[in-house]
Amino acid sequence: MSKIVVAIDFSDCSLNAFLHALSIAQHCESDIALVWVEKTTAETEKYVDITKDPSAEVTKAFEELITKYQPELPQGKITFSLRKGKIYKEVTSEAKACKAMLIVVGTHGASGFEEFWMGSNANKIVAASICPVLTIRGGVNIKKPLTRIVFPIDSAEETRQKASFVAYIAKKHRAEIFILKLYTSKVKMIRQNVDLYASQVIKYFNDEQVKYHIDSKDTDNISKETIEYASSIDANLIAIMTEQETKTTNIFLGPYAHQMVNHSPFPVLSIHARATQMGLGF
Repeated sequence: MSKIVVAIDFSDCSLNAFLHALSIAQHCESDIALVWVEKTTAETEKYVDITKDPSAEVTKAFEELITKYQPELPQGKITFSLRKGKIYKEVTSEAKACKAMLIVVGTHGASGFEEFWMGSNANKIVAASICPVLTIRGGVNIKKPLTRIVFPIDSAEETRQKASFVAYIAKKHRAEIFILKLYTSKVKMIRQNVDLYASQVIKYFNDEQVKYHIDSKDTDNISKETIEYASSIDANLIAIMTEQETKTTNIFLGPYAHQMVNHSPFPVLSIHARATQMGLGF
């Protein structure tokens, strides 16, 4: 059975992310693995801890959470684990260890255990993860069904590689995909690339019998344009590819993915070019 890893710090934001994960798990018949990370000394110096040993309190909180929500996932199992180390490394390591199909994480929040546990770590998780990552800002309505997915296409060759996973999610939720062709240049060859990649994605969705719509926009800010388009169609999810540059001491997201994760009022599904476990069509 597939598994969804959820990063939890017991803030309202992370609990909201868990409820999104629960909804996805119900549709995909997946298990859920909840993860809480006790930070290393270097990291905890930046925060205020309310207890020297929070493990007992965290374990109790997990047990109460599972008792409450396990009945809502009759075809799957909710488990939890406590780890120690750098948050983004431990969350992505958990996902790798259990061969997770998805990580779900809140993008900000304040915790009763430690303050702002997730905030700066969401982008690091997106950048470091091989499997897709769903980031959710606080305040996103969990009751809203996943029915409309925005699928932006730009001139990057990798833009198509999210097609397989997005089609899988769309079919499980009976959602429609809104393909948005984004032209950032007047150069004919670049615009032709966008059209070519869109036609290949359309063929794939036709083969998979996924419902879709097509729109196009000229823009000099693809993040802003994508978010505005998502708002105009009352979307539930935006699916993007991550842009990643690795250096010796830091992991950076490209500007597009970084802006989307930080500023989108809609859940953002970030898929890395290496995420091929669902069998990409290209």
